[in-house]
Amino acid sequence: MKIAWFCVPAHGHTNPTLGLVKALTDAGHEIYYFSFNDFKEKLENAGAKFVSCDGYDFDMEDKENGDRVGKDMAFAVELLVCSTLSLDEMIAKNIEEIKPDLIITDSIAYWGKLTAKKFNIPFISSTTTFAFNRYSSAYMKRGIMETLKMLFSMPKINKQLDRLREKGYPIKNILDIVQNDNETNTIVYTSKFFQPCADTFSDKYKFIGPSMRAVENEVKKTKDTTVYISLGTVVKNENFYSNCIEAFKKTDYQVIIALGTNDVSFGELPENIKVYKSVDQMAVLSIADVFITHCGMNSTSEALYYEVPLVMCPQTPEQGAVARRTEELGAGVMLNDKSTPEDILNIVNGVIKDTRYKEAAKKVSESFKNSGGIEEAKEFVENILK
Repeated sequence: MKIAWFCVPAHGHTNPTLGLVKALTDAGHEIYYFSFNDFKEKLENAGAKFVSCDGYDFDMEDKENGDRVGKDMAFAVELLVCSTLSLDEMIAKNIEEIKPDLIITDSIAYWGKLTAKKFNIPFISSTTTFAFNRYSSAYMKRGIMETLKMLFSMPKINKQLDRLREKGYPIKNILDIVQNDNETNTIVYTSKFFQPCADTFSDKYKFIGPSMRAVENEVKKTKDTTVYISLGTVVKNENFYSNCIEAFKKTDYQVIIALGTNDVSFGELPENIKVYKSVDQMAVLSIADVFITHCGMNSTSEALYYEVPLVMCPQTPEQGAVARRTEELGAGVMLNDKSTPEDILNIVNGVIKDTRYKEAAKKVSESFKNSGGIEEAKEFVENILK
């Protein structure tokens, strides 16, 4: 089988797919992975044939644009359309040459879904966040102002969709692009237990559990209690990290902080607190007792896999949805980025002392480990064309 695979330029959307890519290529299937040069080595190591999407004026890579996408629907659609059209000729040429039997596309790599529709090729949606429908999307909690903004922007959105129709994409409305229905074959990298409103999805949705990698560099546990703090690789919040340092400097906790792209210095630190640009997160979580996190889907899944309860400070609507589900299941507590050092310390102490949080995290972990995993996903893909 020949598979064309499309993904966005983000580690959190690419990394979960690598195990399935390797399983499929090991089974003799050819995968042509349309991605970006930063991901070339890891995709080729997984057995895929890399197809570069760089050099096509791909505006979604721009950080400022990325921030605006979640706030301005009309702008988001314009960016989607411009990106799709900039890739159109290259993708069409490759599709004609490859003649794929199947397309697998990240749930927000909409140009992959549009390509499948344009060339009438069966496709599977690869969803590295929660699966969203009209029931589970309530977890996003978008307010009335966001709804009104979207309504007022509809004329602009329709104008952009006309540009796609002119290039042969059979699109009726914006929901054709951004929403999958219960007839869409979908791989979801979480468990049915952790997925909100799981019973509203058809059996075409395969919940395989998170894709976990092995610990590469073990981290030594130096105290009875280990607190891990990370708001992901791109969130810049020096004040929050400073408050965490203030909160834990007089405790007997081992505190590990991963700053990501934050280029800051906190001066002389107490012996129990270590600050790094990056860490082997799996290794740290394997010894952690609590995780202060932005609640990205991958970070949350990795923590819960290791039965680590969460103190959550989400930064986006999607992270808010993950945080709300975690809190709903009793595996974490919500925090806000304006919390004082005293607030942070009190909440963390409460999570550590109340064993119910650990027990809830263990229950989610068991659901992950009891999901079908990569082998089930591989069979799901192979069965699509039988």
